[in-house]
Amino acid sequence: MTRAVSNWKLSASVPVVSRWVIAISLAFIIFGILLMTQGVNPFTGYAEMFASTFERPRSLQQIAIEMAPLILGALAVAIPARAGLTNVGGEGQIIIGGVAAAGVFQVLGDTAPPAVLLVSMLLASMVAGAAWAGIAAAMRLWGGVNEAITTLLLNFVALDVLLFLIYSPWRWSPTGQPATKELADPAKLPVISGTKIHVGIIVALIAVAVVWFVLERTRWGFKISVAGGNAEAARRAGMRVGMLVLSALVIGGALAGLAGMVHYAGVEYKLRPGFGAQLGYISFLACWVARHRPLPIVAATFVFAALSVASDSMQLDLRVPAASTNILTALILIAVLGWTSTRKQVAA
Repeated sequence: MTRAVSNWKLSASVPVVSRWVIAISLAFIIFGILLMTQGVNPFTGYAEMFASTFERPRSLQQIAIEMAPLILGALAVAIPARAGLTNVGGEGQIIIGGVAAAGVFQVLGDTAPPAVLLVSMLLASMVAGAAWAGIAAAMRLWGGVNEAITTLLLNFVALDVLLFLIYSPWRWSPTGQPATKELADPAKLPVISGTKIHVGIIVALIAVAVVWFVLERTRWGFKISVAGGNAEAARRAGMRVGMLVLSALVIGGALAGLAGMVHYAGVEYKLRPGFGAQLGYISFLACWVARHRPLPIVAATFVFAALSVASDSMQLDLRVPAASTNILTALILIAVLGWTSTRKQVAA
């Protein structure tokens, strides 16, 4: 028996929940050591992080706000993953979705009824995101180009499209900055009564339920699972694997485009150079932590959103660089994806 196989057996003998607890605990222990090097007592630091993140209503509301586009972006990765595809293009699809929503506002202005404007922005963002992902799907089907490469490269193209628009045709001169005109108040996403949380989180949670149902309870969901598991077997069973691949990527792109609209109409209200920065990549990581399952994605995005909010409190309360939470995020990812994996190792 090789050492690798023995280590896997030891890991597999520990219950799944226990492995998650151990993995996350190790990540926090290592990060605690890092805090000590900065002159911060880790127990005091974690206590203040917890209090500022989870005991303040404003922080909890901010977590919910940040979760909305992350959930939609993670679902955009989960659906293609079920078909055996890797969608790394959430960042670009989110940007293009925001661009499409802003384009609708540029055309309709603030004279259209709010309901018409919001629905038009929503549909435009989903169509744009689907079309952007469709480019990668077409190259996969008819060019044999791996979708992980094309979706990743399309992120940079989407960013260039955004920069071209805000530096030239859509630039709002009075601001003096490369940005579009701010979205009119009636066109902004409504907020939940008594809070600052916009309805985008409700849209995202509904999307989770719909995606779960479609993947687990419909023939289409079963077919893409078969195609993702064994494409040749799916072909021999008479399934149109090409169309399944195309539909999985396109639907994923539509959800990412919707995330762009939610971020635009619920948070940013204008396009600027940093619009949607890192949302797609964080969504990608959240989906992998959740093992591409819709319901656990909610928990994973909650963790990432909480870490984002905690970064501000670390900088203000502990005088630790806000970017330090990126290290904690990386440690959690490495620990969770490594220690909780149930895949056998066959290395000698």
